[in-house]
Amino acid sequence: MRSAGTLTDLKPSKDFFVGIDSDDCAFPTMEVRHKECLIPAIVGIFGLQAVSRYVRDAAEFVTLYSKWRGTDRFRALVMIIDLISGFPAVARAAKLPEIGALRGWTEREANPGNRSLKEEIGKNPDPVLMRALQWSEAVDLAAADMVVGVSPFPGVKESLERLAVKADIMAVSAAPAETLRREWREHGMDSSVRVFAGRESGTIRERIQRACGGKYPESHALMIGDAPDDLEAAKAGGALFFPISPRHEEESWQLFLGEGMQRFLSGGFAGAYEKKLVGEFQKYLPERPPWN
Repeated sequence: MRSAGTLTDLKPSKDFFVGIDSDDCAFPTMEVRHKECLIPAIVGIFGLQAVSRYVRDAAEFVTLYSKWRGTDRFRALVMIIDLISGFPAVARAAKLPEIGALRGWTEREANPGNRSLKEEIGKNPDPVLMRALQWSEAVDLAAADMVVGVSPFPGVKESLERLAVKADIMAVSAAPAETLRREWREHGMDSSVRVFAGRESGTIRERIQRACGGKYPESHALMIGDAPDDLEAAKAGGALFFPISPRHEEESWQLFLGEGMQRFLSGGFAGAYEKKLVGEFQKYLPERPPWN
């Protein structure tokens, strides 16, 4: 079992590679993390109690139920503020933060995170940047207490056990690698995983590219994910993609167990089958919110 720091040096030990996103793909953690931790922290830290209903609607759309699902939290925060600014009731009831500095930083920064935000604040002590850092740290603290005892979706453990015979498996998460490893160990799933790649090892695209890019035969690498970023990372790394569709996670895993896994291992996944899966997946992730 390797750490995230060894991705580039990872040598194939099996004929196949499978990357599996952890958050809301293997484990139903995104709903509780976003609805119980991320969204309440936006309301409290940015003083938006009077318009909490609109914050919740916008945040759930951006972070869970749209094509931006999986976007890093700071870019998502910018999108949420932009989205609620379109509600007349919000303009009447609350003063929204001036997010120009935050927007500029997220557009320049390749991999936004608490560490890089602290560096930016050192150069530009903008009050909204400082509140964004306070918010992000509050989300991490709340999630550490809230996101516990969450079992994997049905079908995940059985899929891992079958895949581990023929594939090198990498677990991926927005959490640190040690947190990721601990979560999988809690449910007896760590022994099937070759490497745990947490957020400290770069973007999801960088992790996939370093772990499997050019190392396995064509069509022998697969990413199992639940967000457009996972799909883009798979394609950038030369991997196929099997989607776990939001709100249809259990059905997705049963489909993978029933036919997707065998198609991948037998060479019948690439082409029309994958295209059909991706097309159905994208229907669950609209670009326009329902109120528009």
